Amino acid sequence: MKKKPVFSWVFYDFGNSAFATTMMAAVLPVFYYDVAAAGLKESLAASYWGYTQSIAVLIVAVLAPVLGAISDYSAAKKKFLMFFAFMGMVASMLMAFVGEGDYLLASVLMVFGTIGYSGGNVFYDAFLPEVAEEDTMDKVSAWGFAFGYIGGGVLLAINLLMIMQPGLFGIADTLMATRLAFVSVGIWWLFFSIPLFKNIFEEKKVKPKRTKSFAKIGFQRVGTTFKEIRQYKQLLLFLVAFWLFNDGISTIIKMATVYGRDIGIGSNDLILALLITQFVGIPFTFFFGWIAGKITAKNALSLSLVVYIIIVIIGFFMTSALHFYLLATCVGMVQGGAQSLSRSIFGRMVPGDRHAEFFGFYGISSKFAAIFGPFLFALVGQLTGSSRLGILALVVFFVAGLILLQKVDIEQGAKDAKDQTKLQDKVEIHT
Repeated sequence: MKKKPVFSWVFYDFGNSAFATTMMAAVLPVFYYDVAAAGLKESLAASYWGYTQSIAVLIVAVLAPVLGAISDYSAAKKKFLMFFAFMGMVASMLMAFVGEGDYLLASVLMVFGTIGYSGGNVFYDAFLPEVAEEDTMDKVSAWGFAFGYIGGGVLLAINLLMIMQPGLFGIADTLMATRLAFVSVGIWWLFFSIPLFKNIFEEKKVKPKRTKSFAKIGFQRVGTTFKEIRQYKQLLLFLVAFWLFNDGISTIIKMATVYGRDIGIGSNDLILALLITQFVGIPFTFFFGWIAGKITAKNALSLSLVVYIIIVIIGFFMTSALHFYLLATCVGMVQGGAQSLSRSIFGRMVPGDRHAEFFGFYGISSKFAAIFGPFLFALVGQLTGSSRLGILALVVFFVAGLILLQKVDIEQGAKDAKDQTKLQDKVEIHT
């Protein structure tokens, strides 16, 4: 194993995960609700945050195929990674200048930050085959995931202490501490990106000939993969189920804090609860991998979705910080498990020679699907004047996804993938 490139690679995840925890999930949603959206009707603040998330995801989803084509057809992955990473870092730090009522500025910066974070990850992921040997790729990928959990959690813990006890850091008040937390995300992300920027170099290879624009190449490949994937009935059925329940999961991640603030839970309680989610998620992700071996991956995933339905229903009736702590713990118990099992189930039904193509489609299509959850939350909250009804609407995604999942025959899907691979091998031999 090439230790220096591998650790340089995983430390980037350690750094950029601070954006996911502090900006997406914990500190910024509270700041947006209390400061940036000050003066707005309470339900509107939550709705505008939901619309911001939907717009950001939509732009990322449209860009993803183009960025994927650039990654495959250019020898400039590192330059593009640095460009998008710096975009995310700068957007995070500029959030410190958002004042009361500046919700439009906060939304624009959040959109740019999300594009930087997600766009950078396209090129970051593309480096995996170059830093890891084929037989260690799964292990290195898992290390990146684990380091991300730890890095995002550590900075969130520091930021939480800074916000709750600003005097310990010589900071004037909680608001200033919150602004410095945004600056810390950019600095943390930059510092832990330096090893990758310094130690990882792209493999010199012959560039594929390109006669079309990157945009045309990217979207043509998505269209071609969609036509191909329809040949695999069980895989497509699972993919639709995944689009539904994963939209619910991603919406809870992005909207939980602003929802809690809207129903009157204190900002410090909200951030601490999400810190609990972060660290509970580490052991329970491994636990779901273990229990999947006992009761099958499909049943373990179904169990996690049932827990999510219970979480949403209880969330509708939630009234105190204690309730939010309990729900945050429950989310931590199932969040990593549901996402990791989804990926492994999908992988079992993908043809052996089409992993990159199908997983690329898996990632891009899930980004498009993730637009609707935050939008539904925002729309229902705006129309009814109650974010409680907005959160309850997410039950639809989990119930529909769970029902479709029960119809998926994973073993048949795996058999179809193997048969198709064998058929393709025969065609290639004869040609």
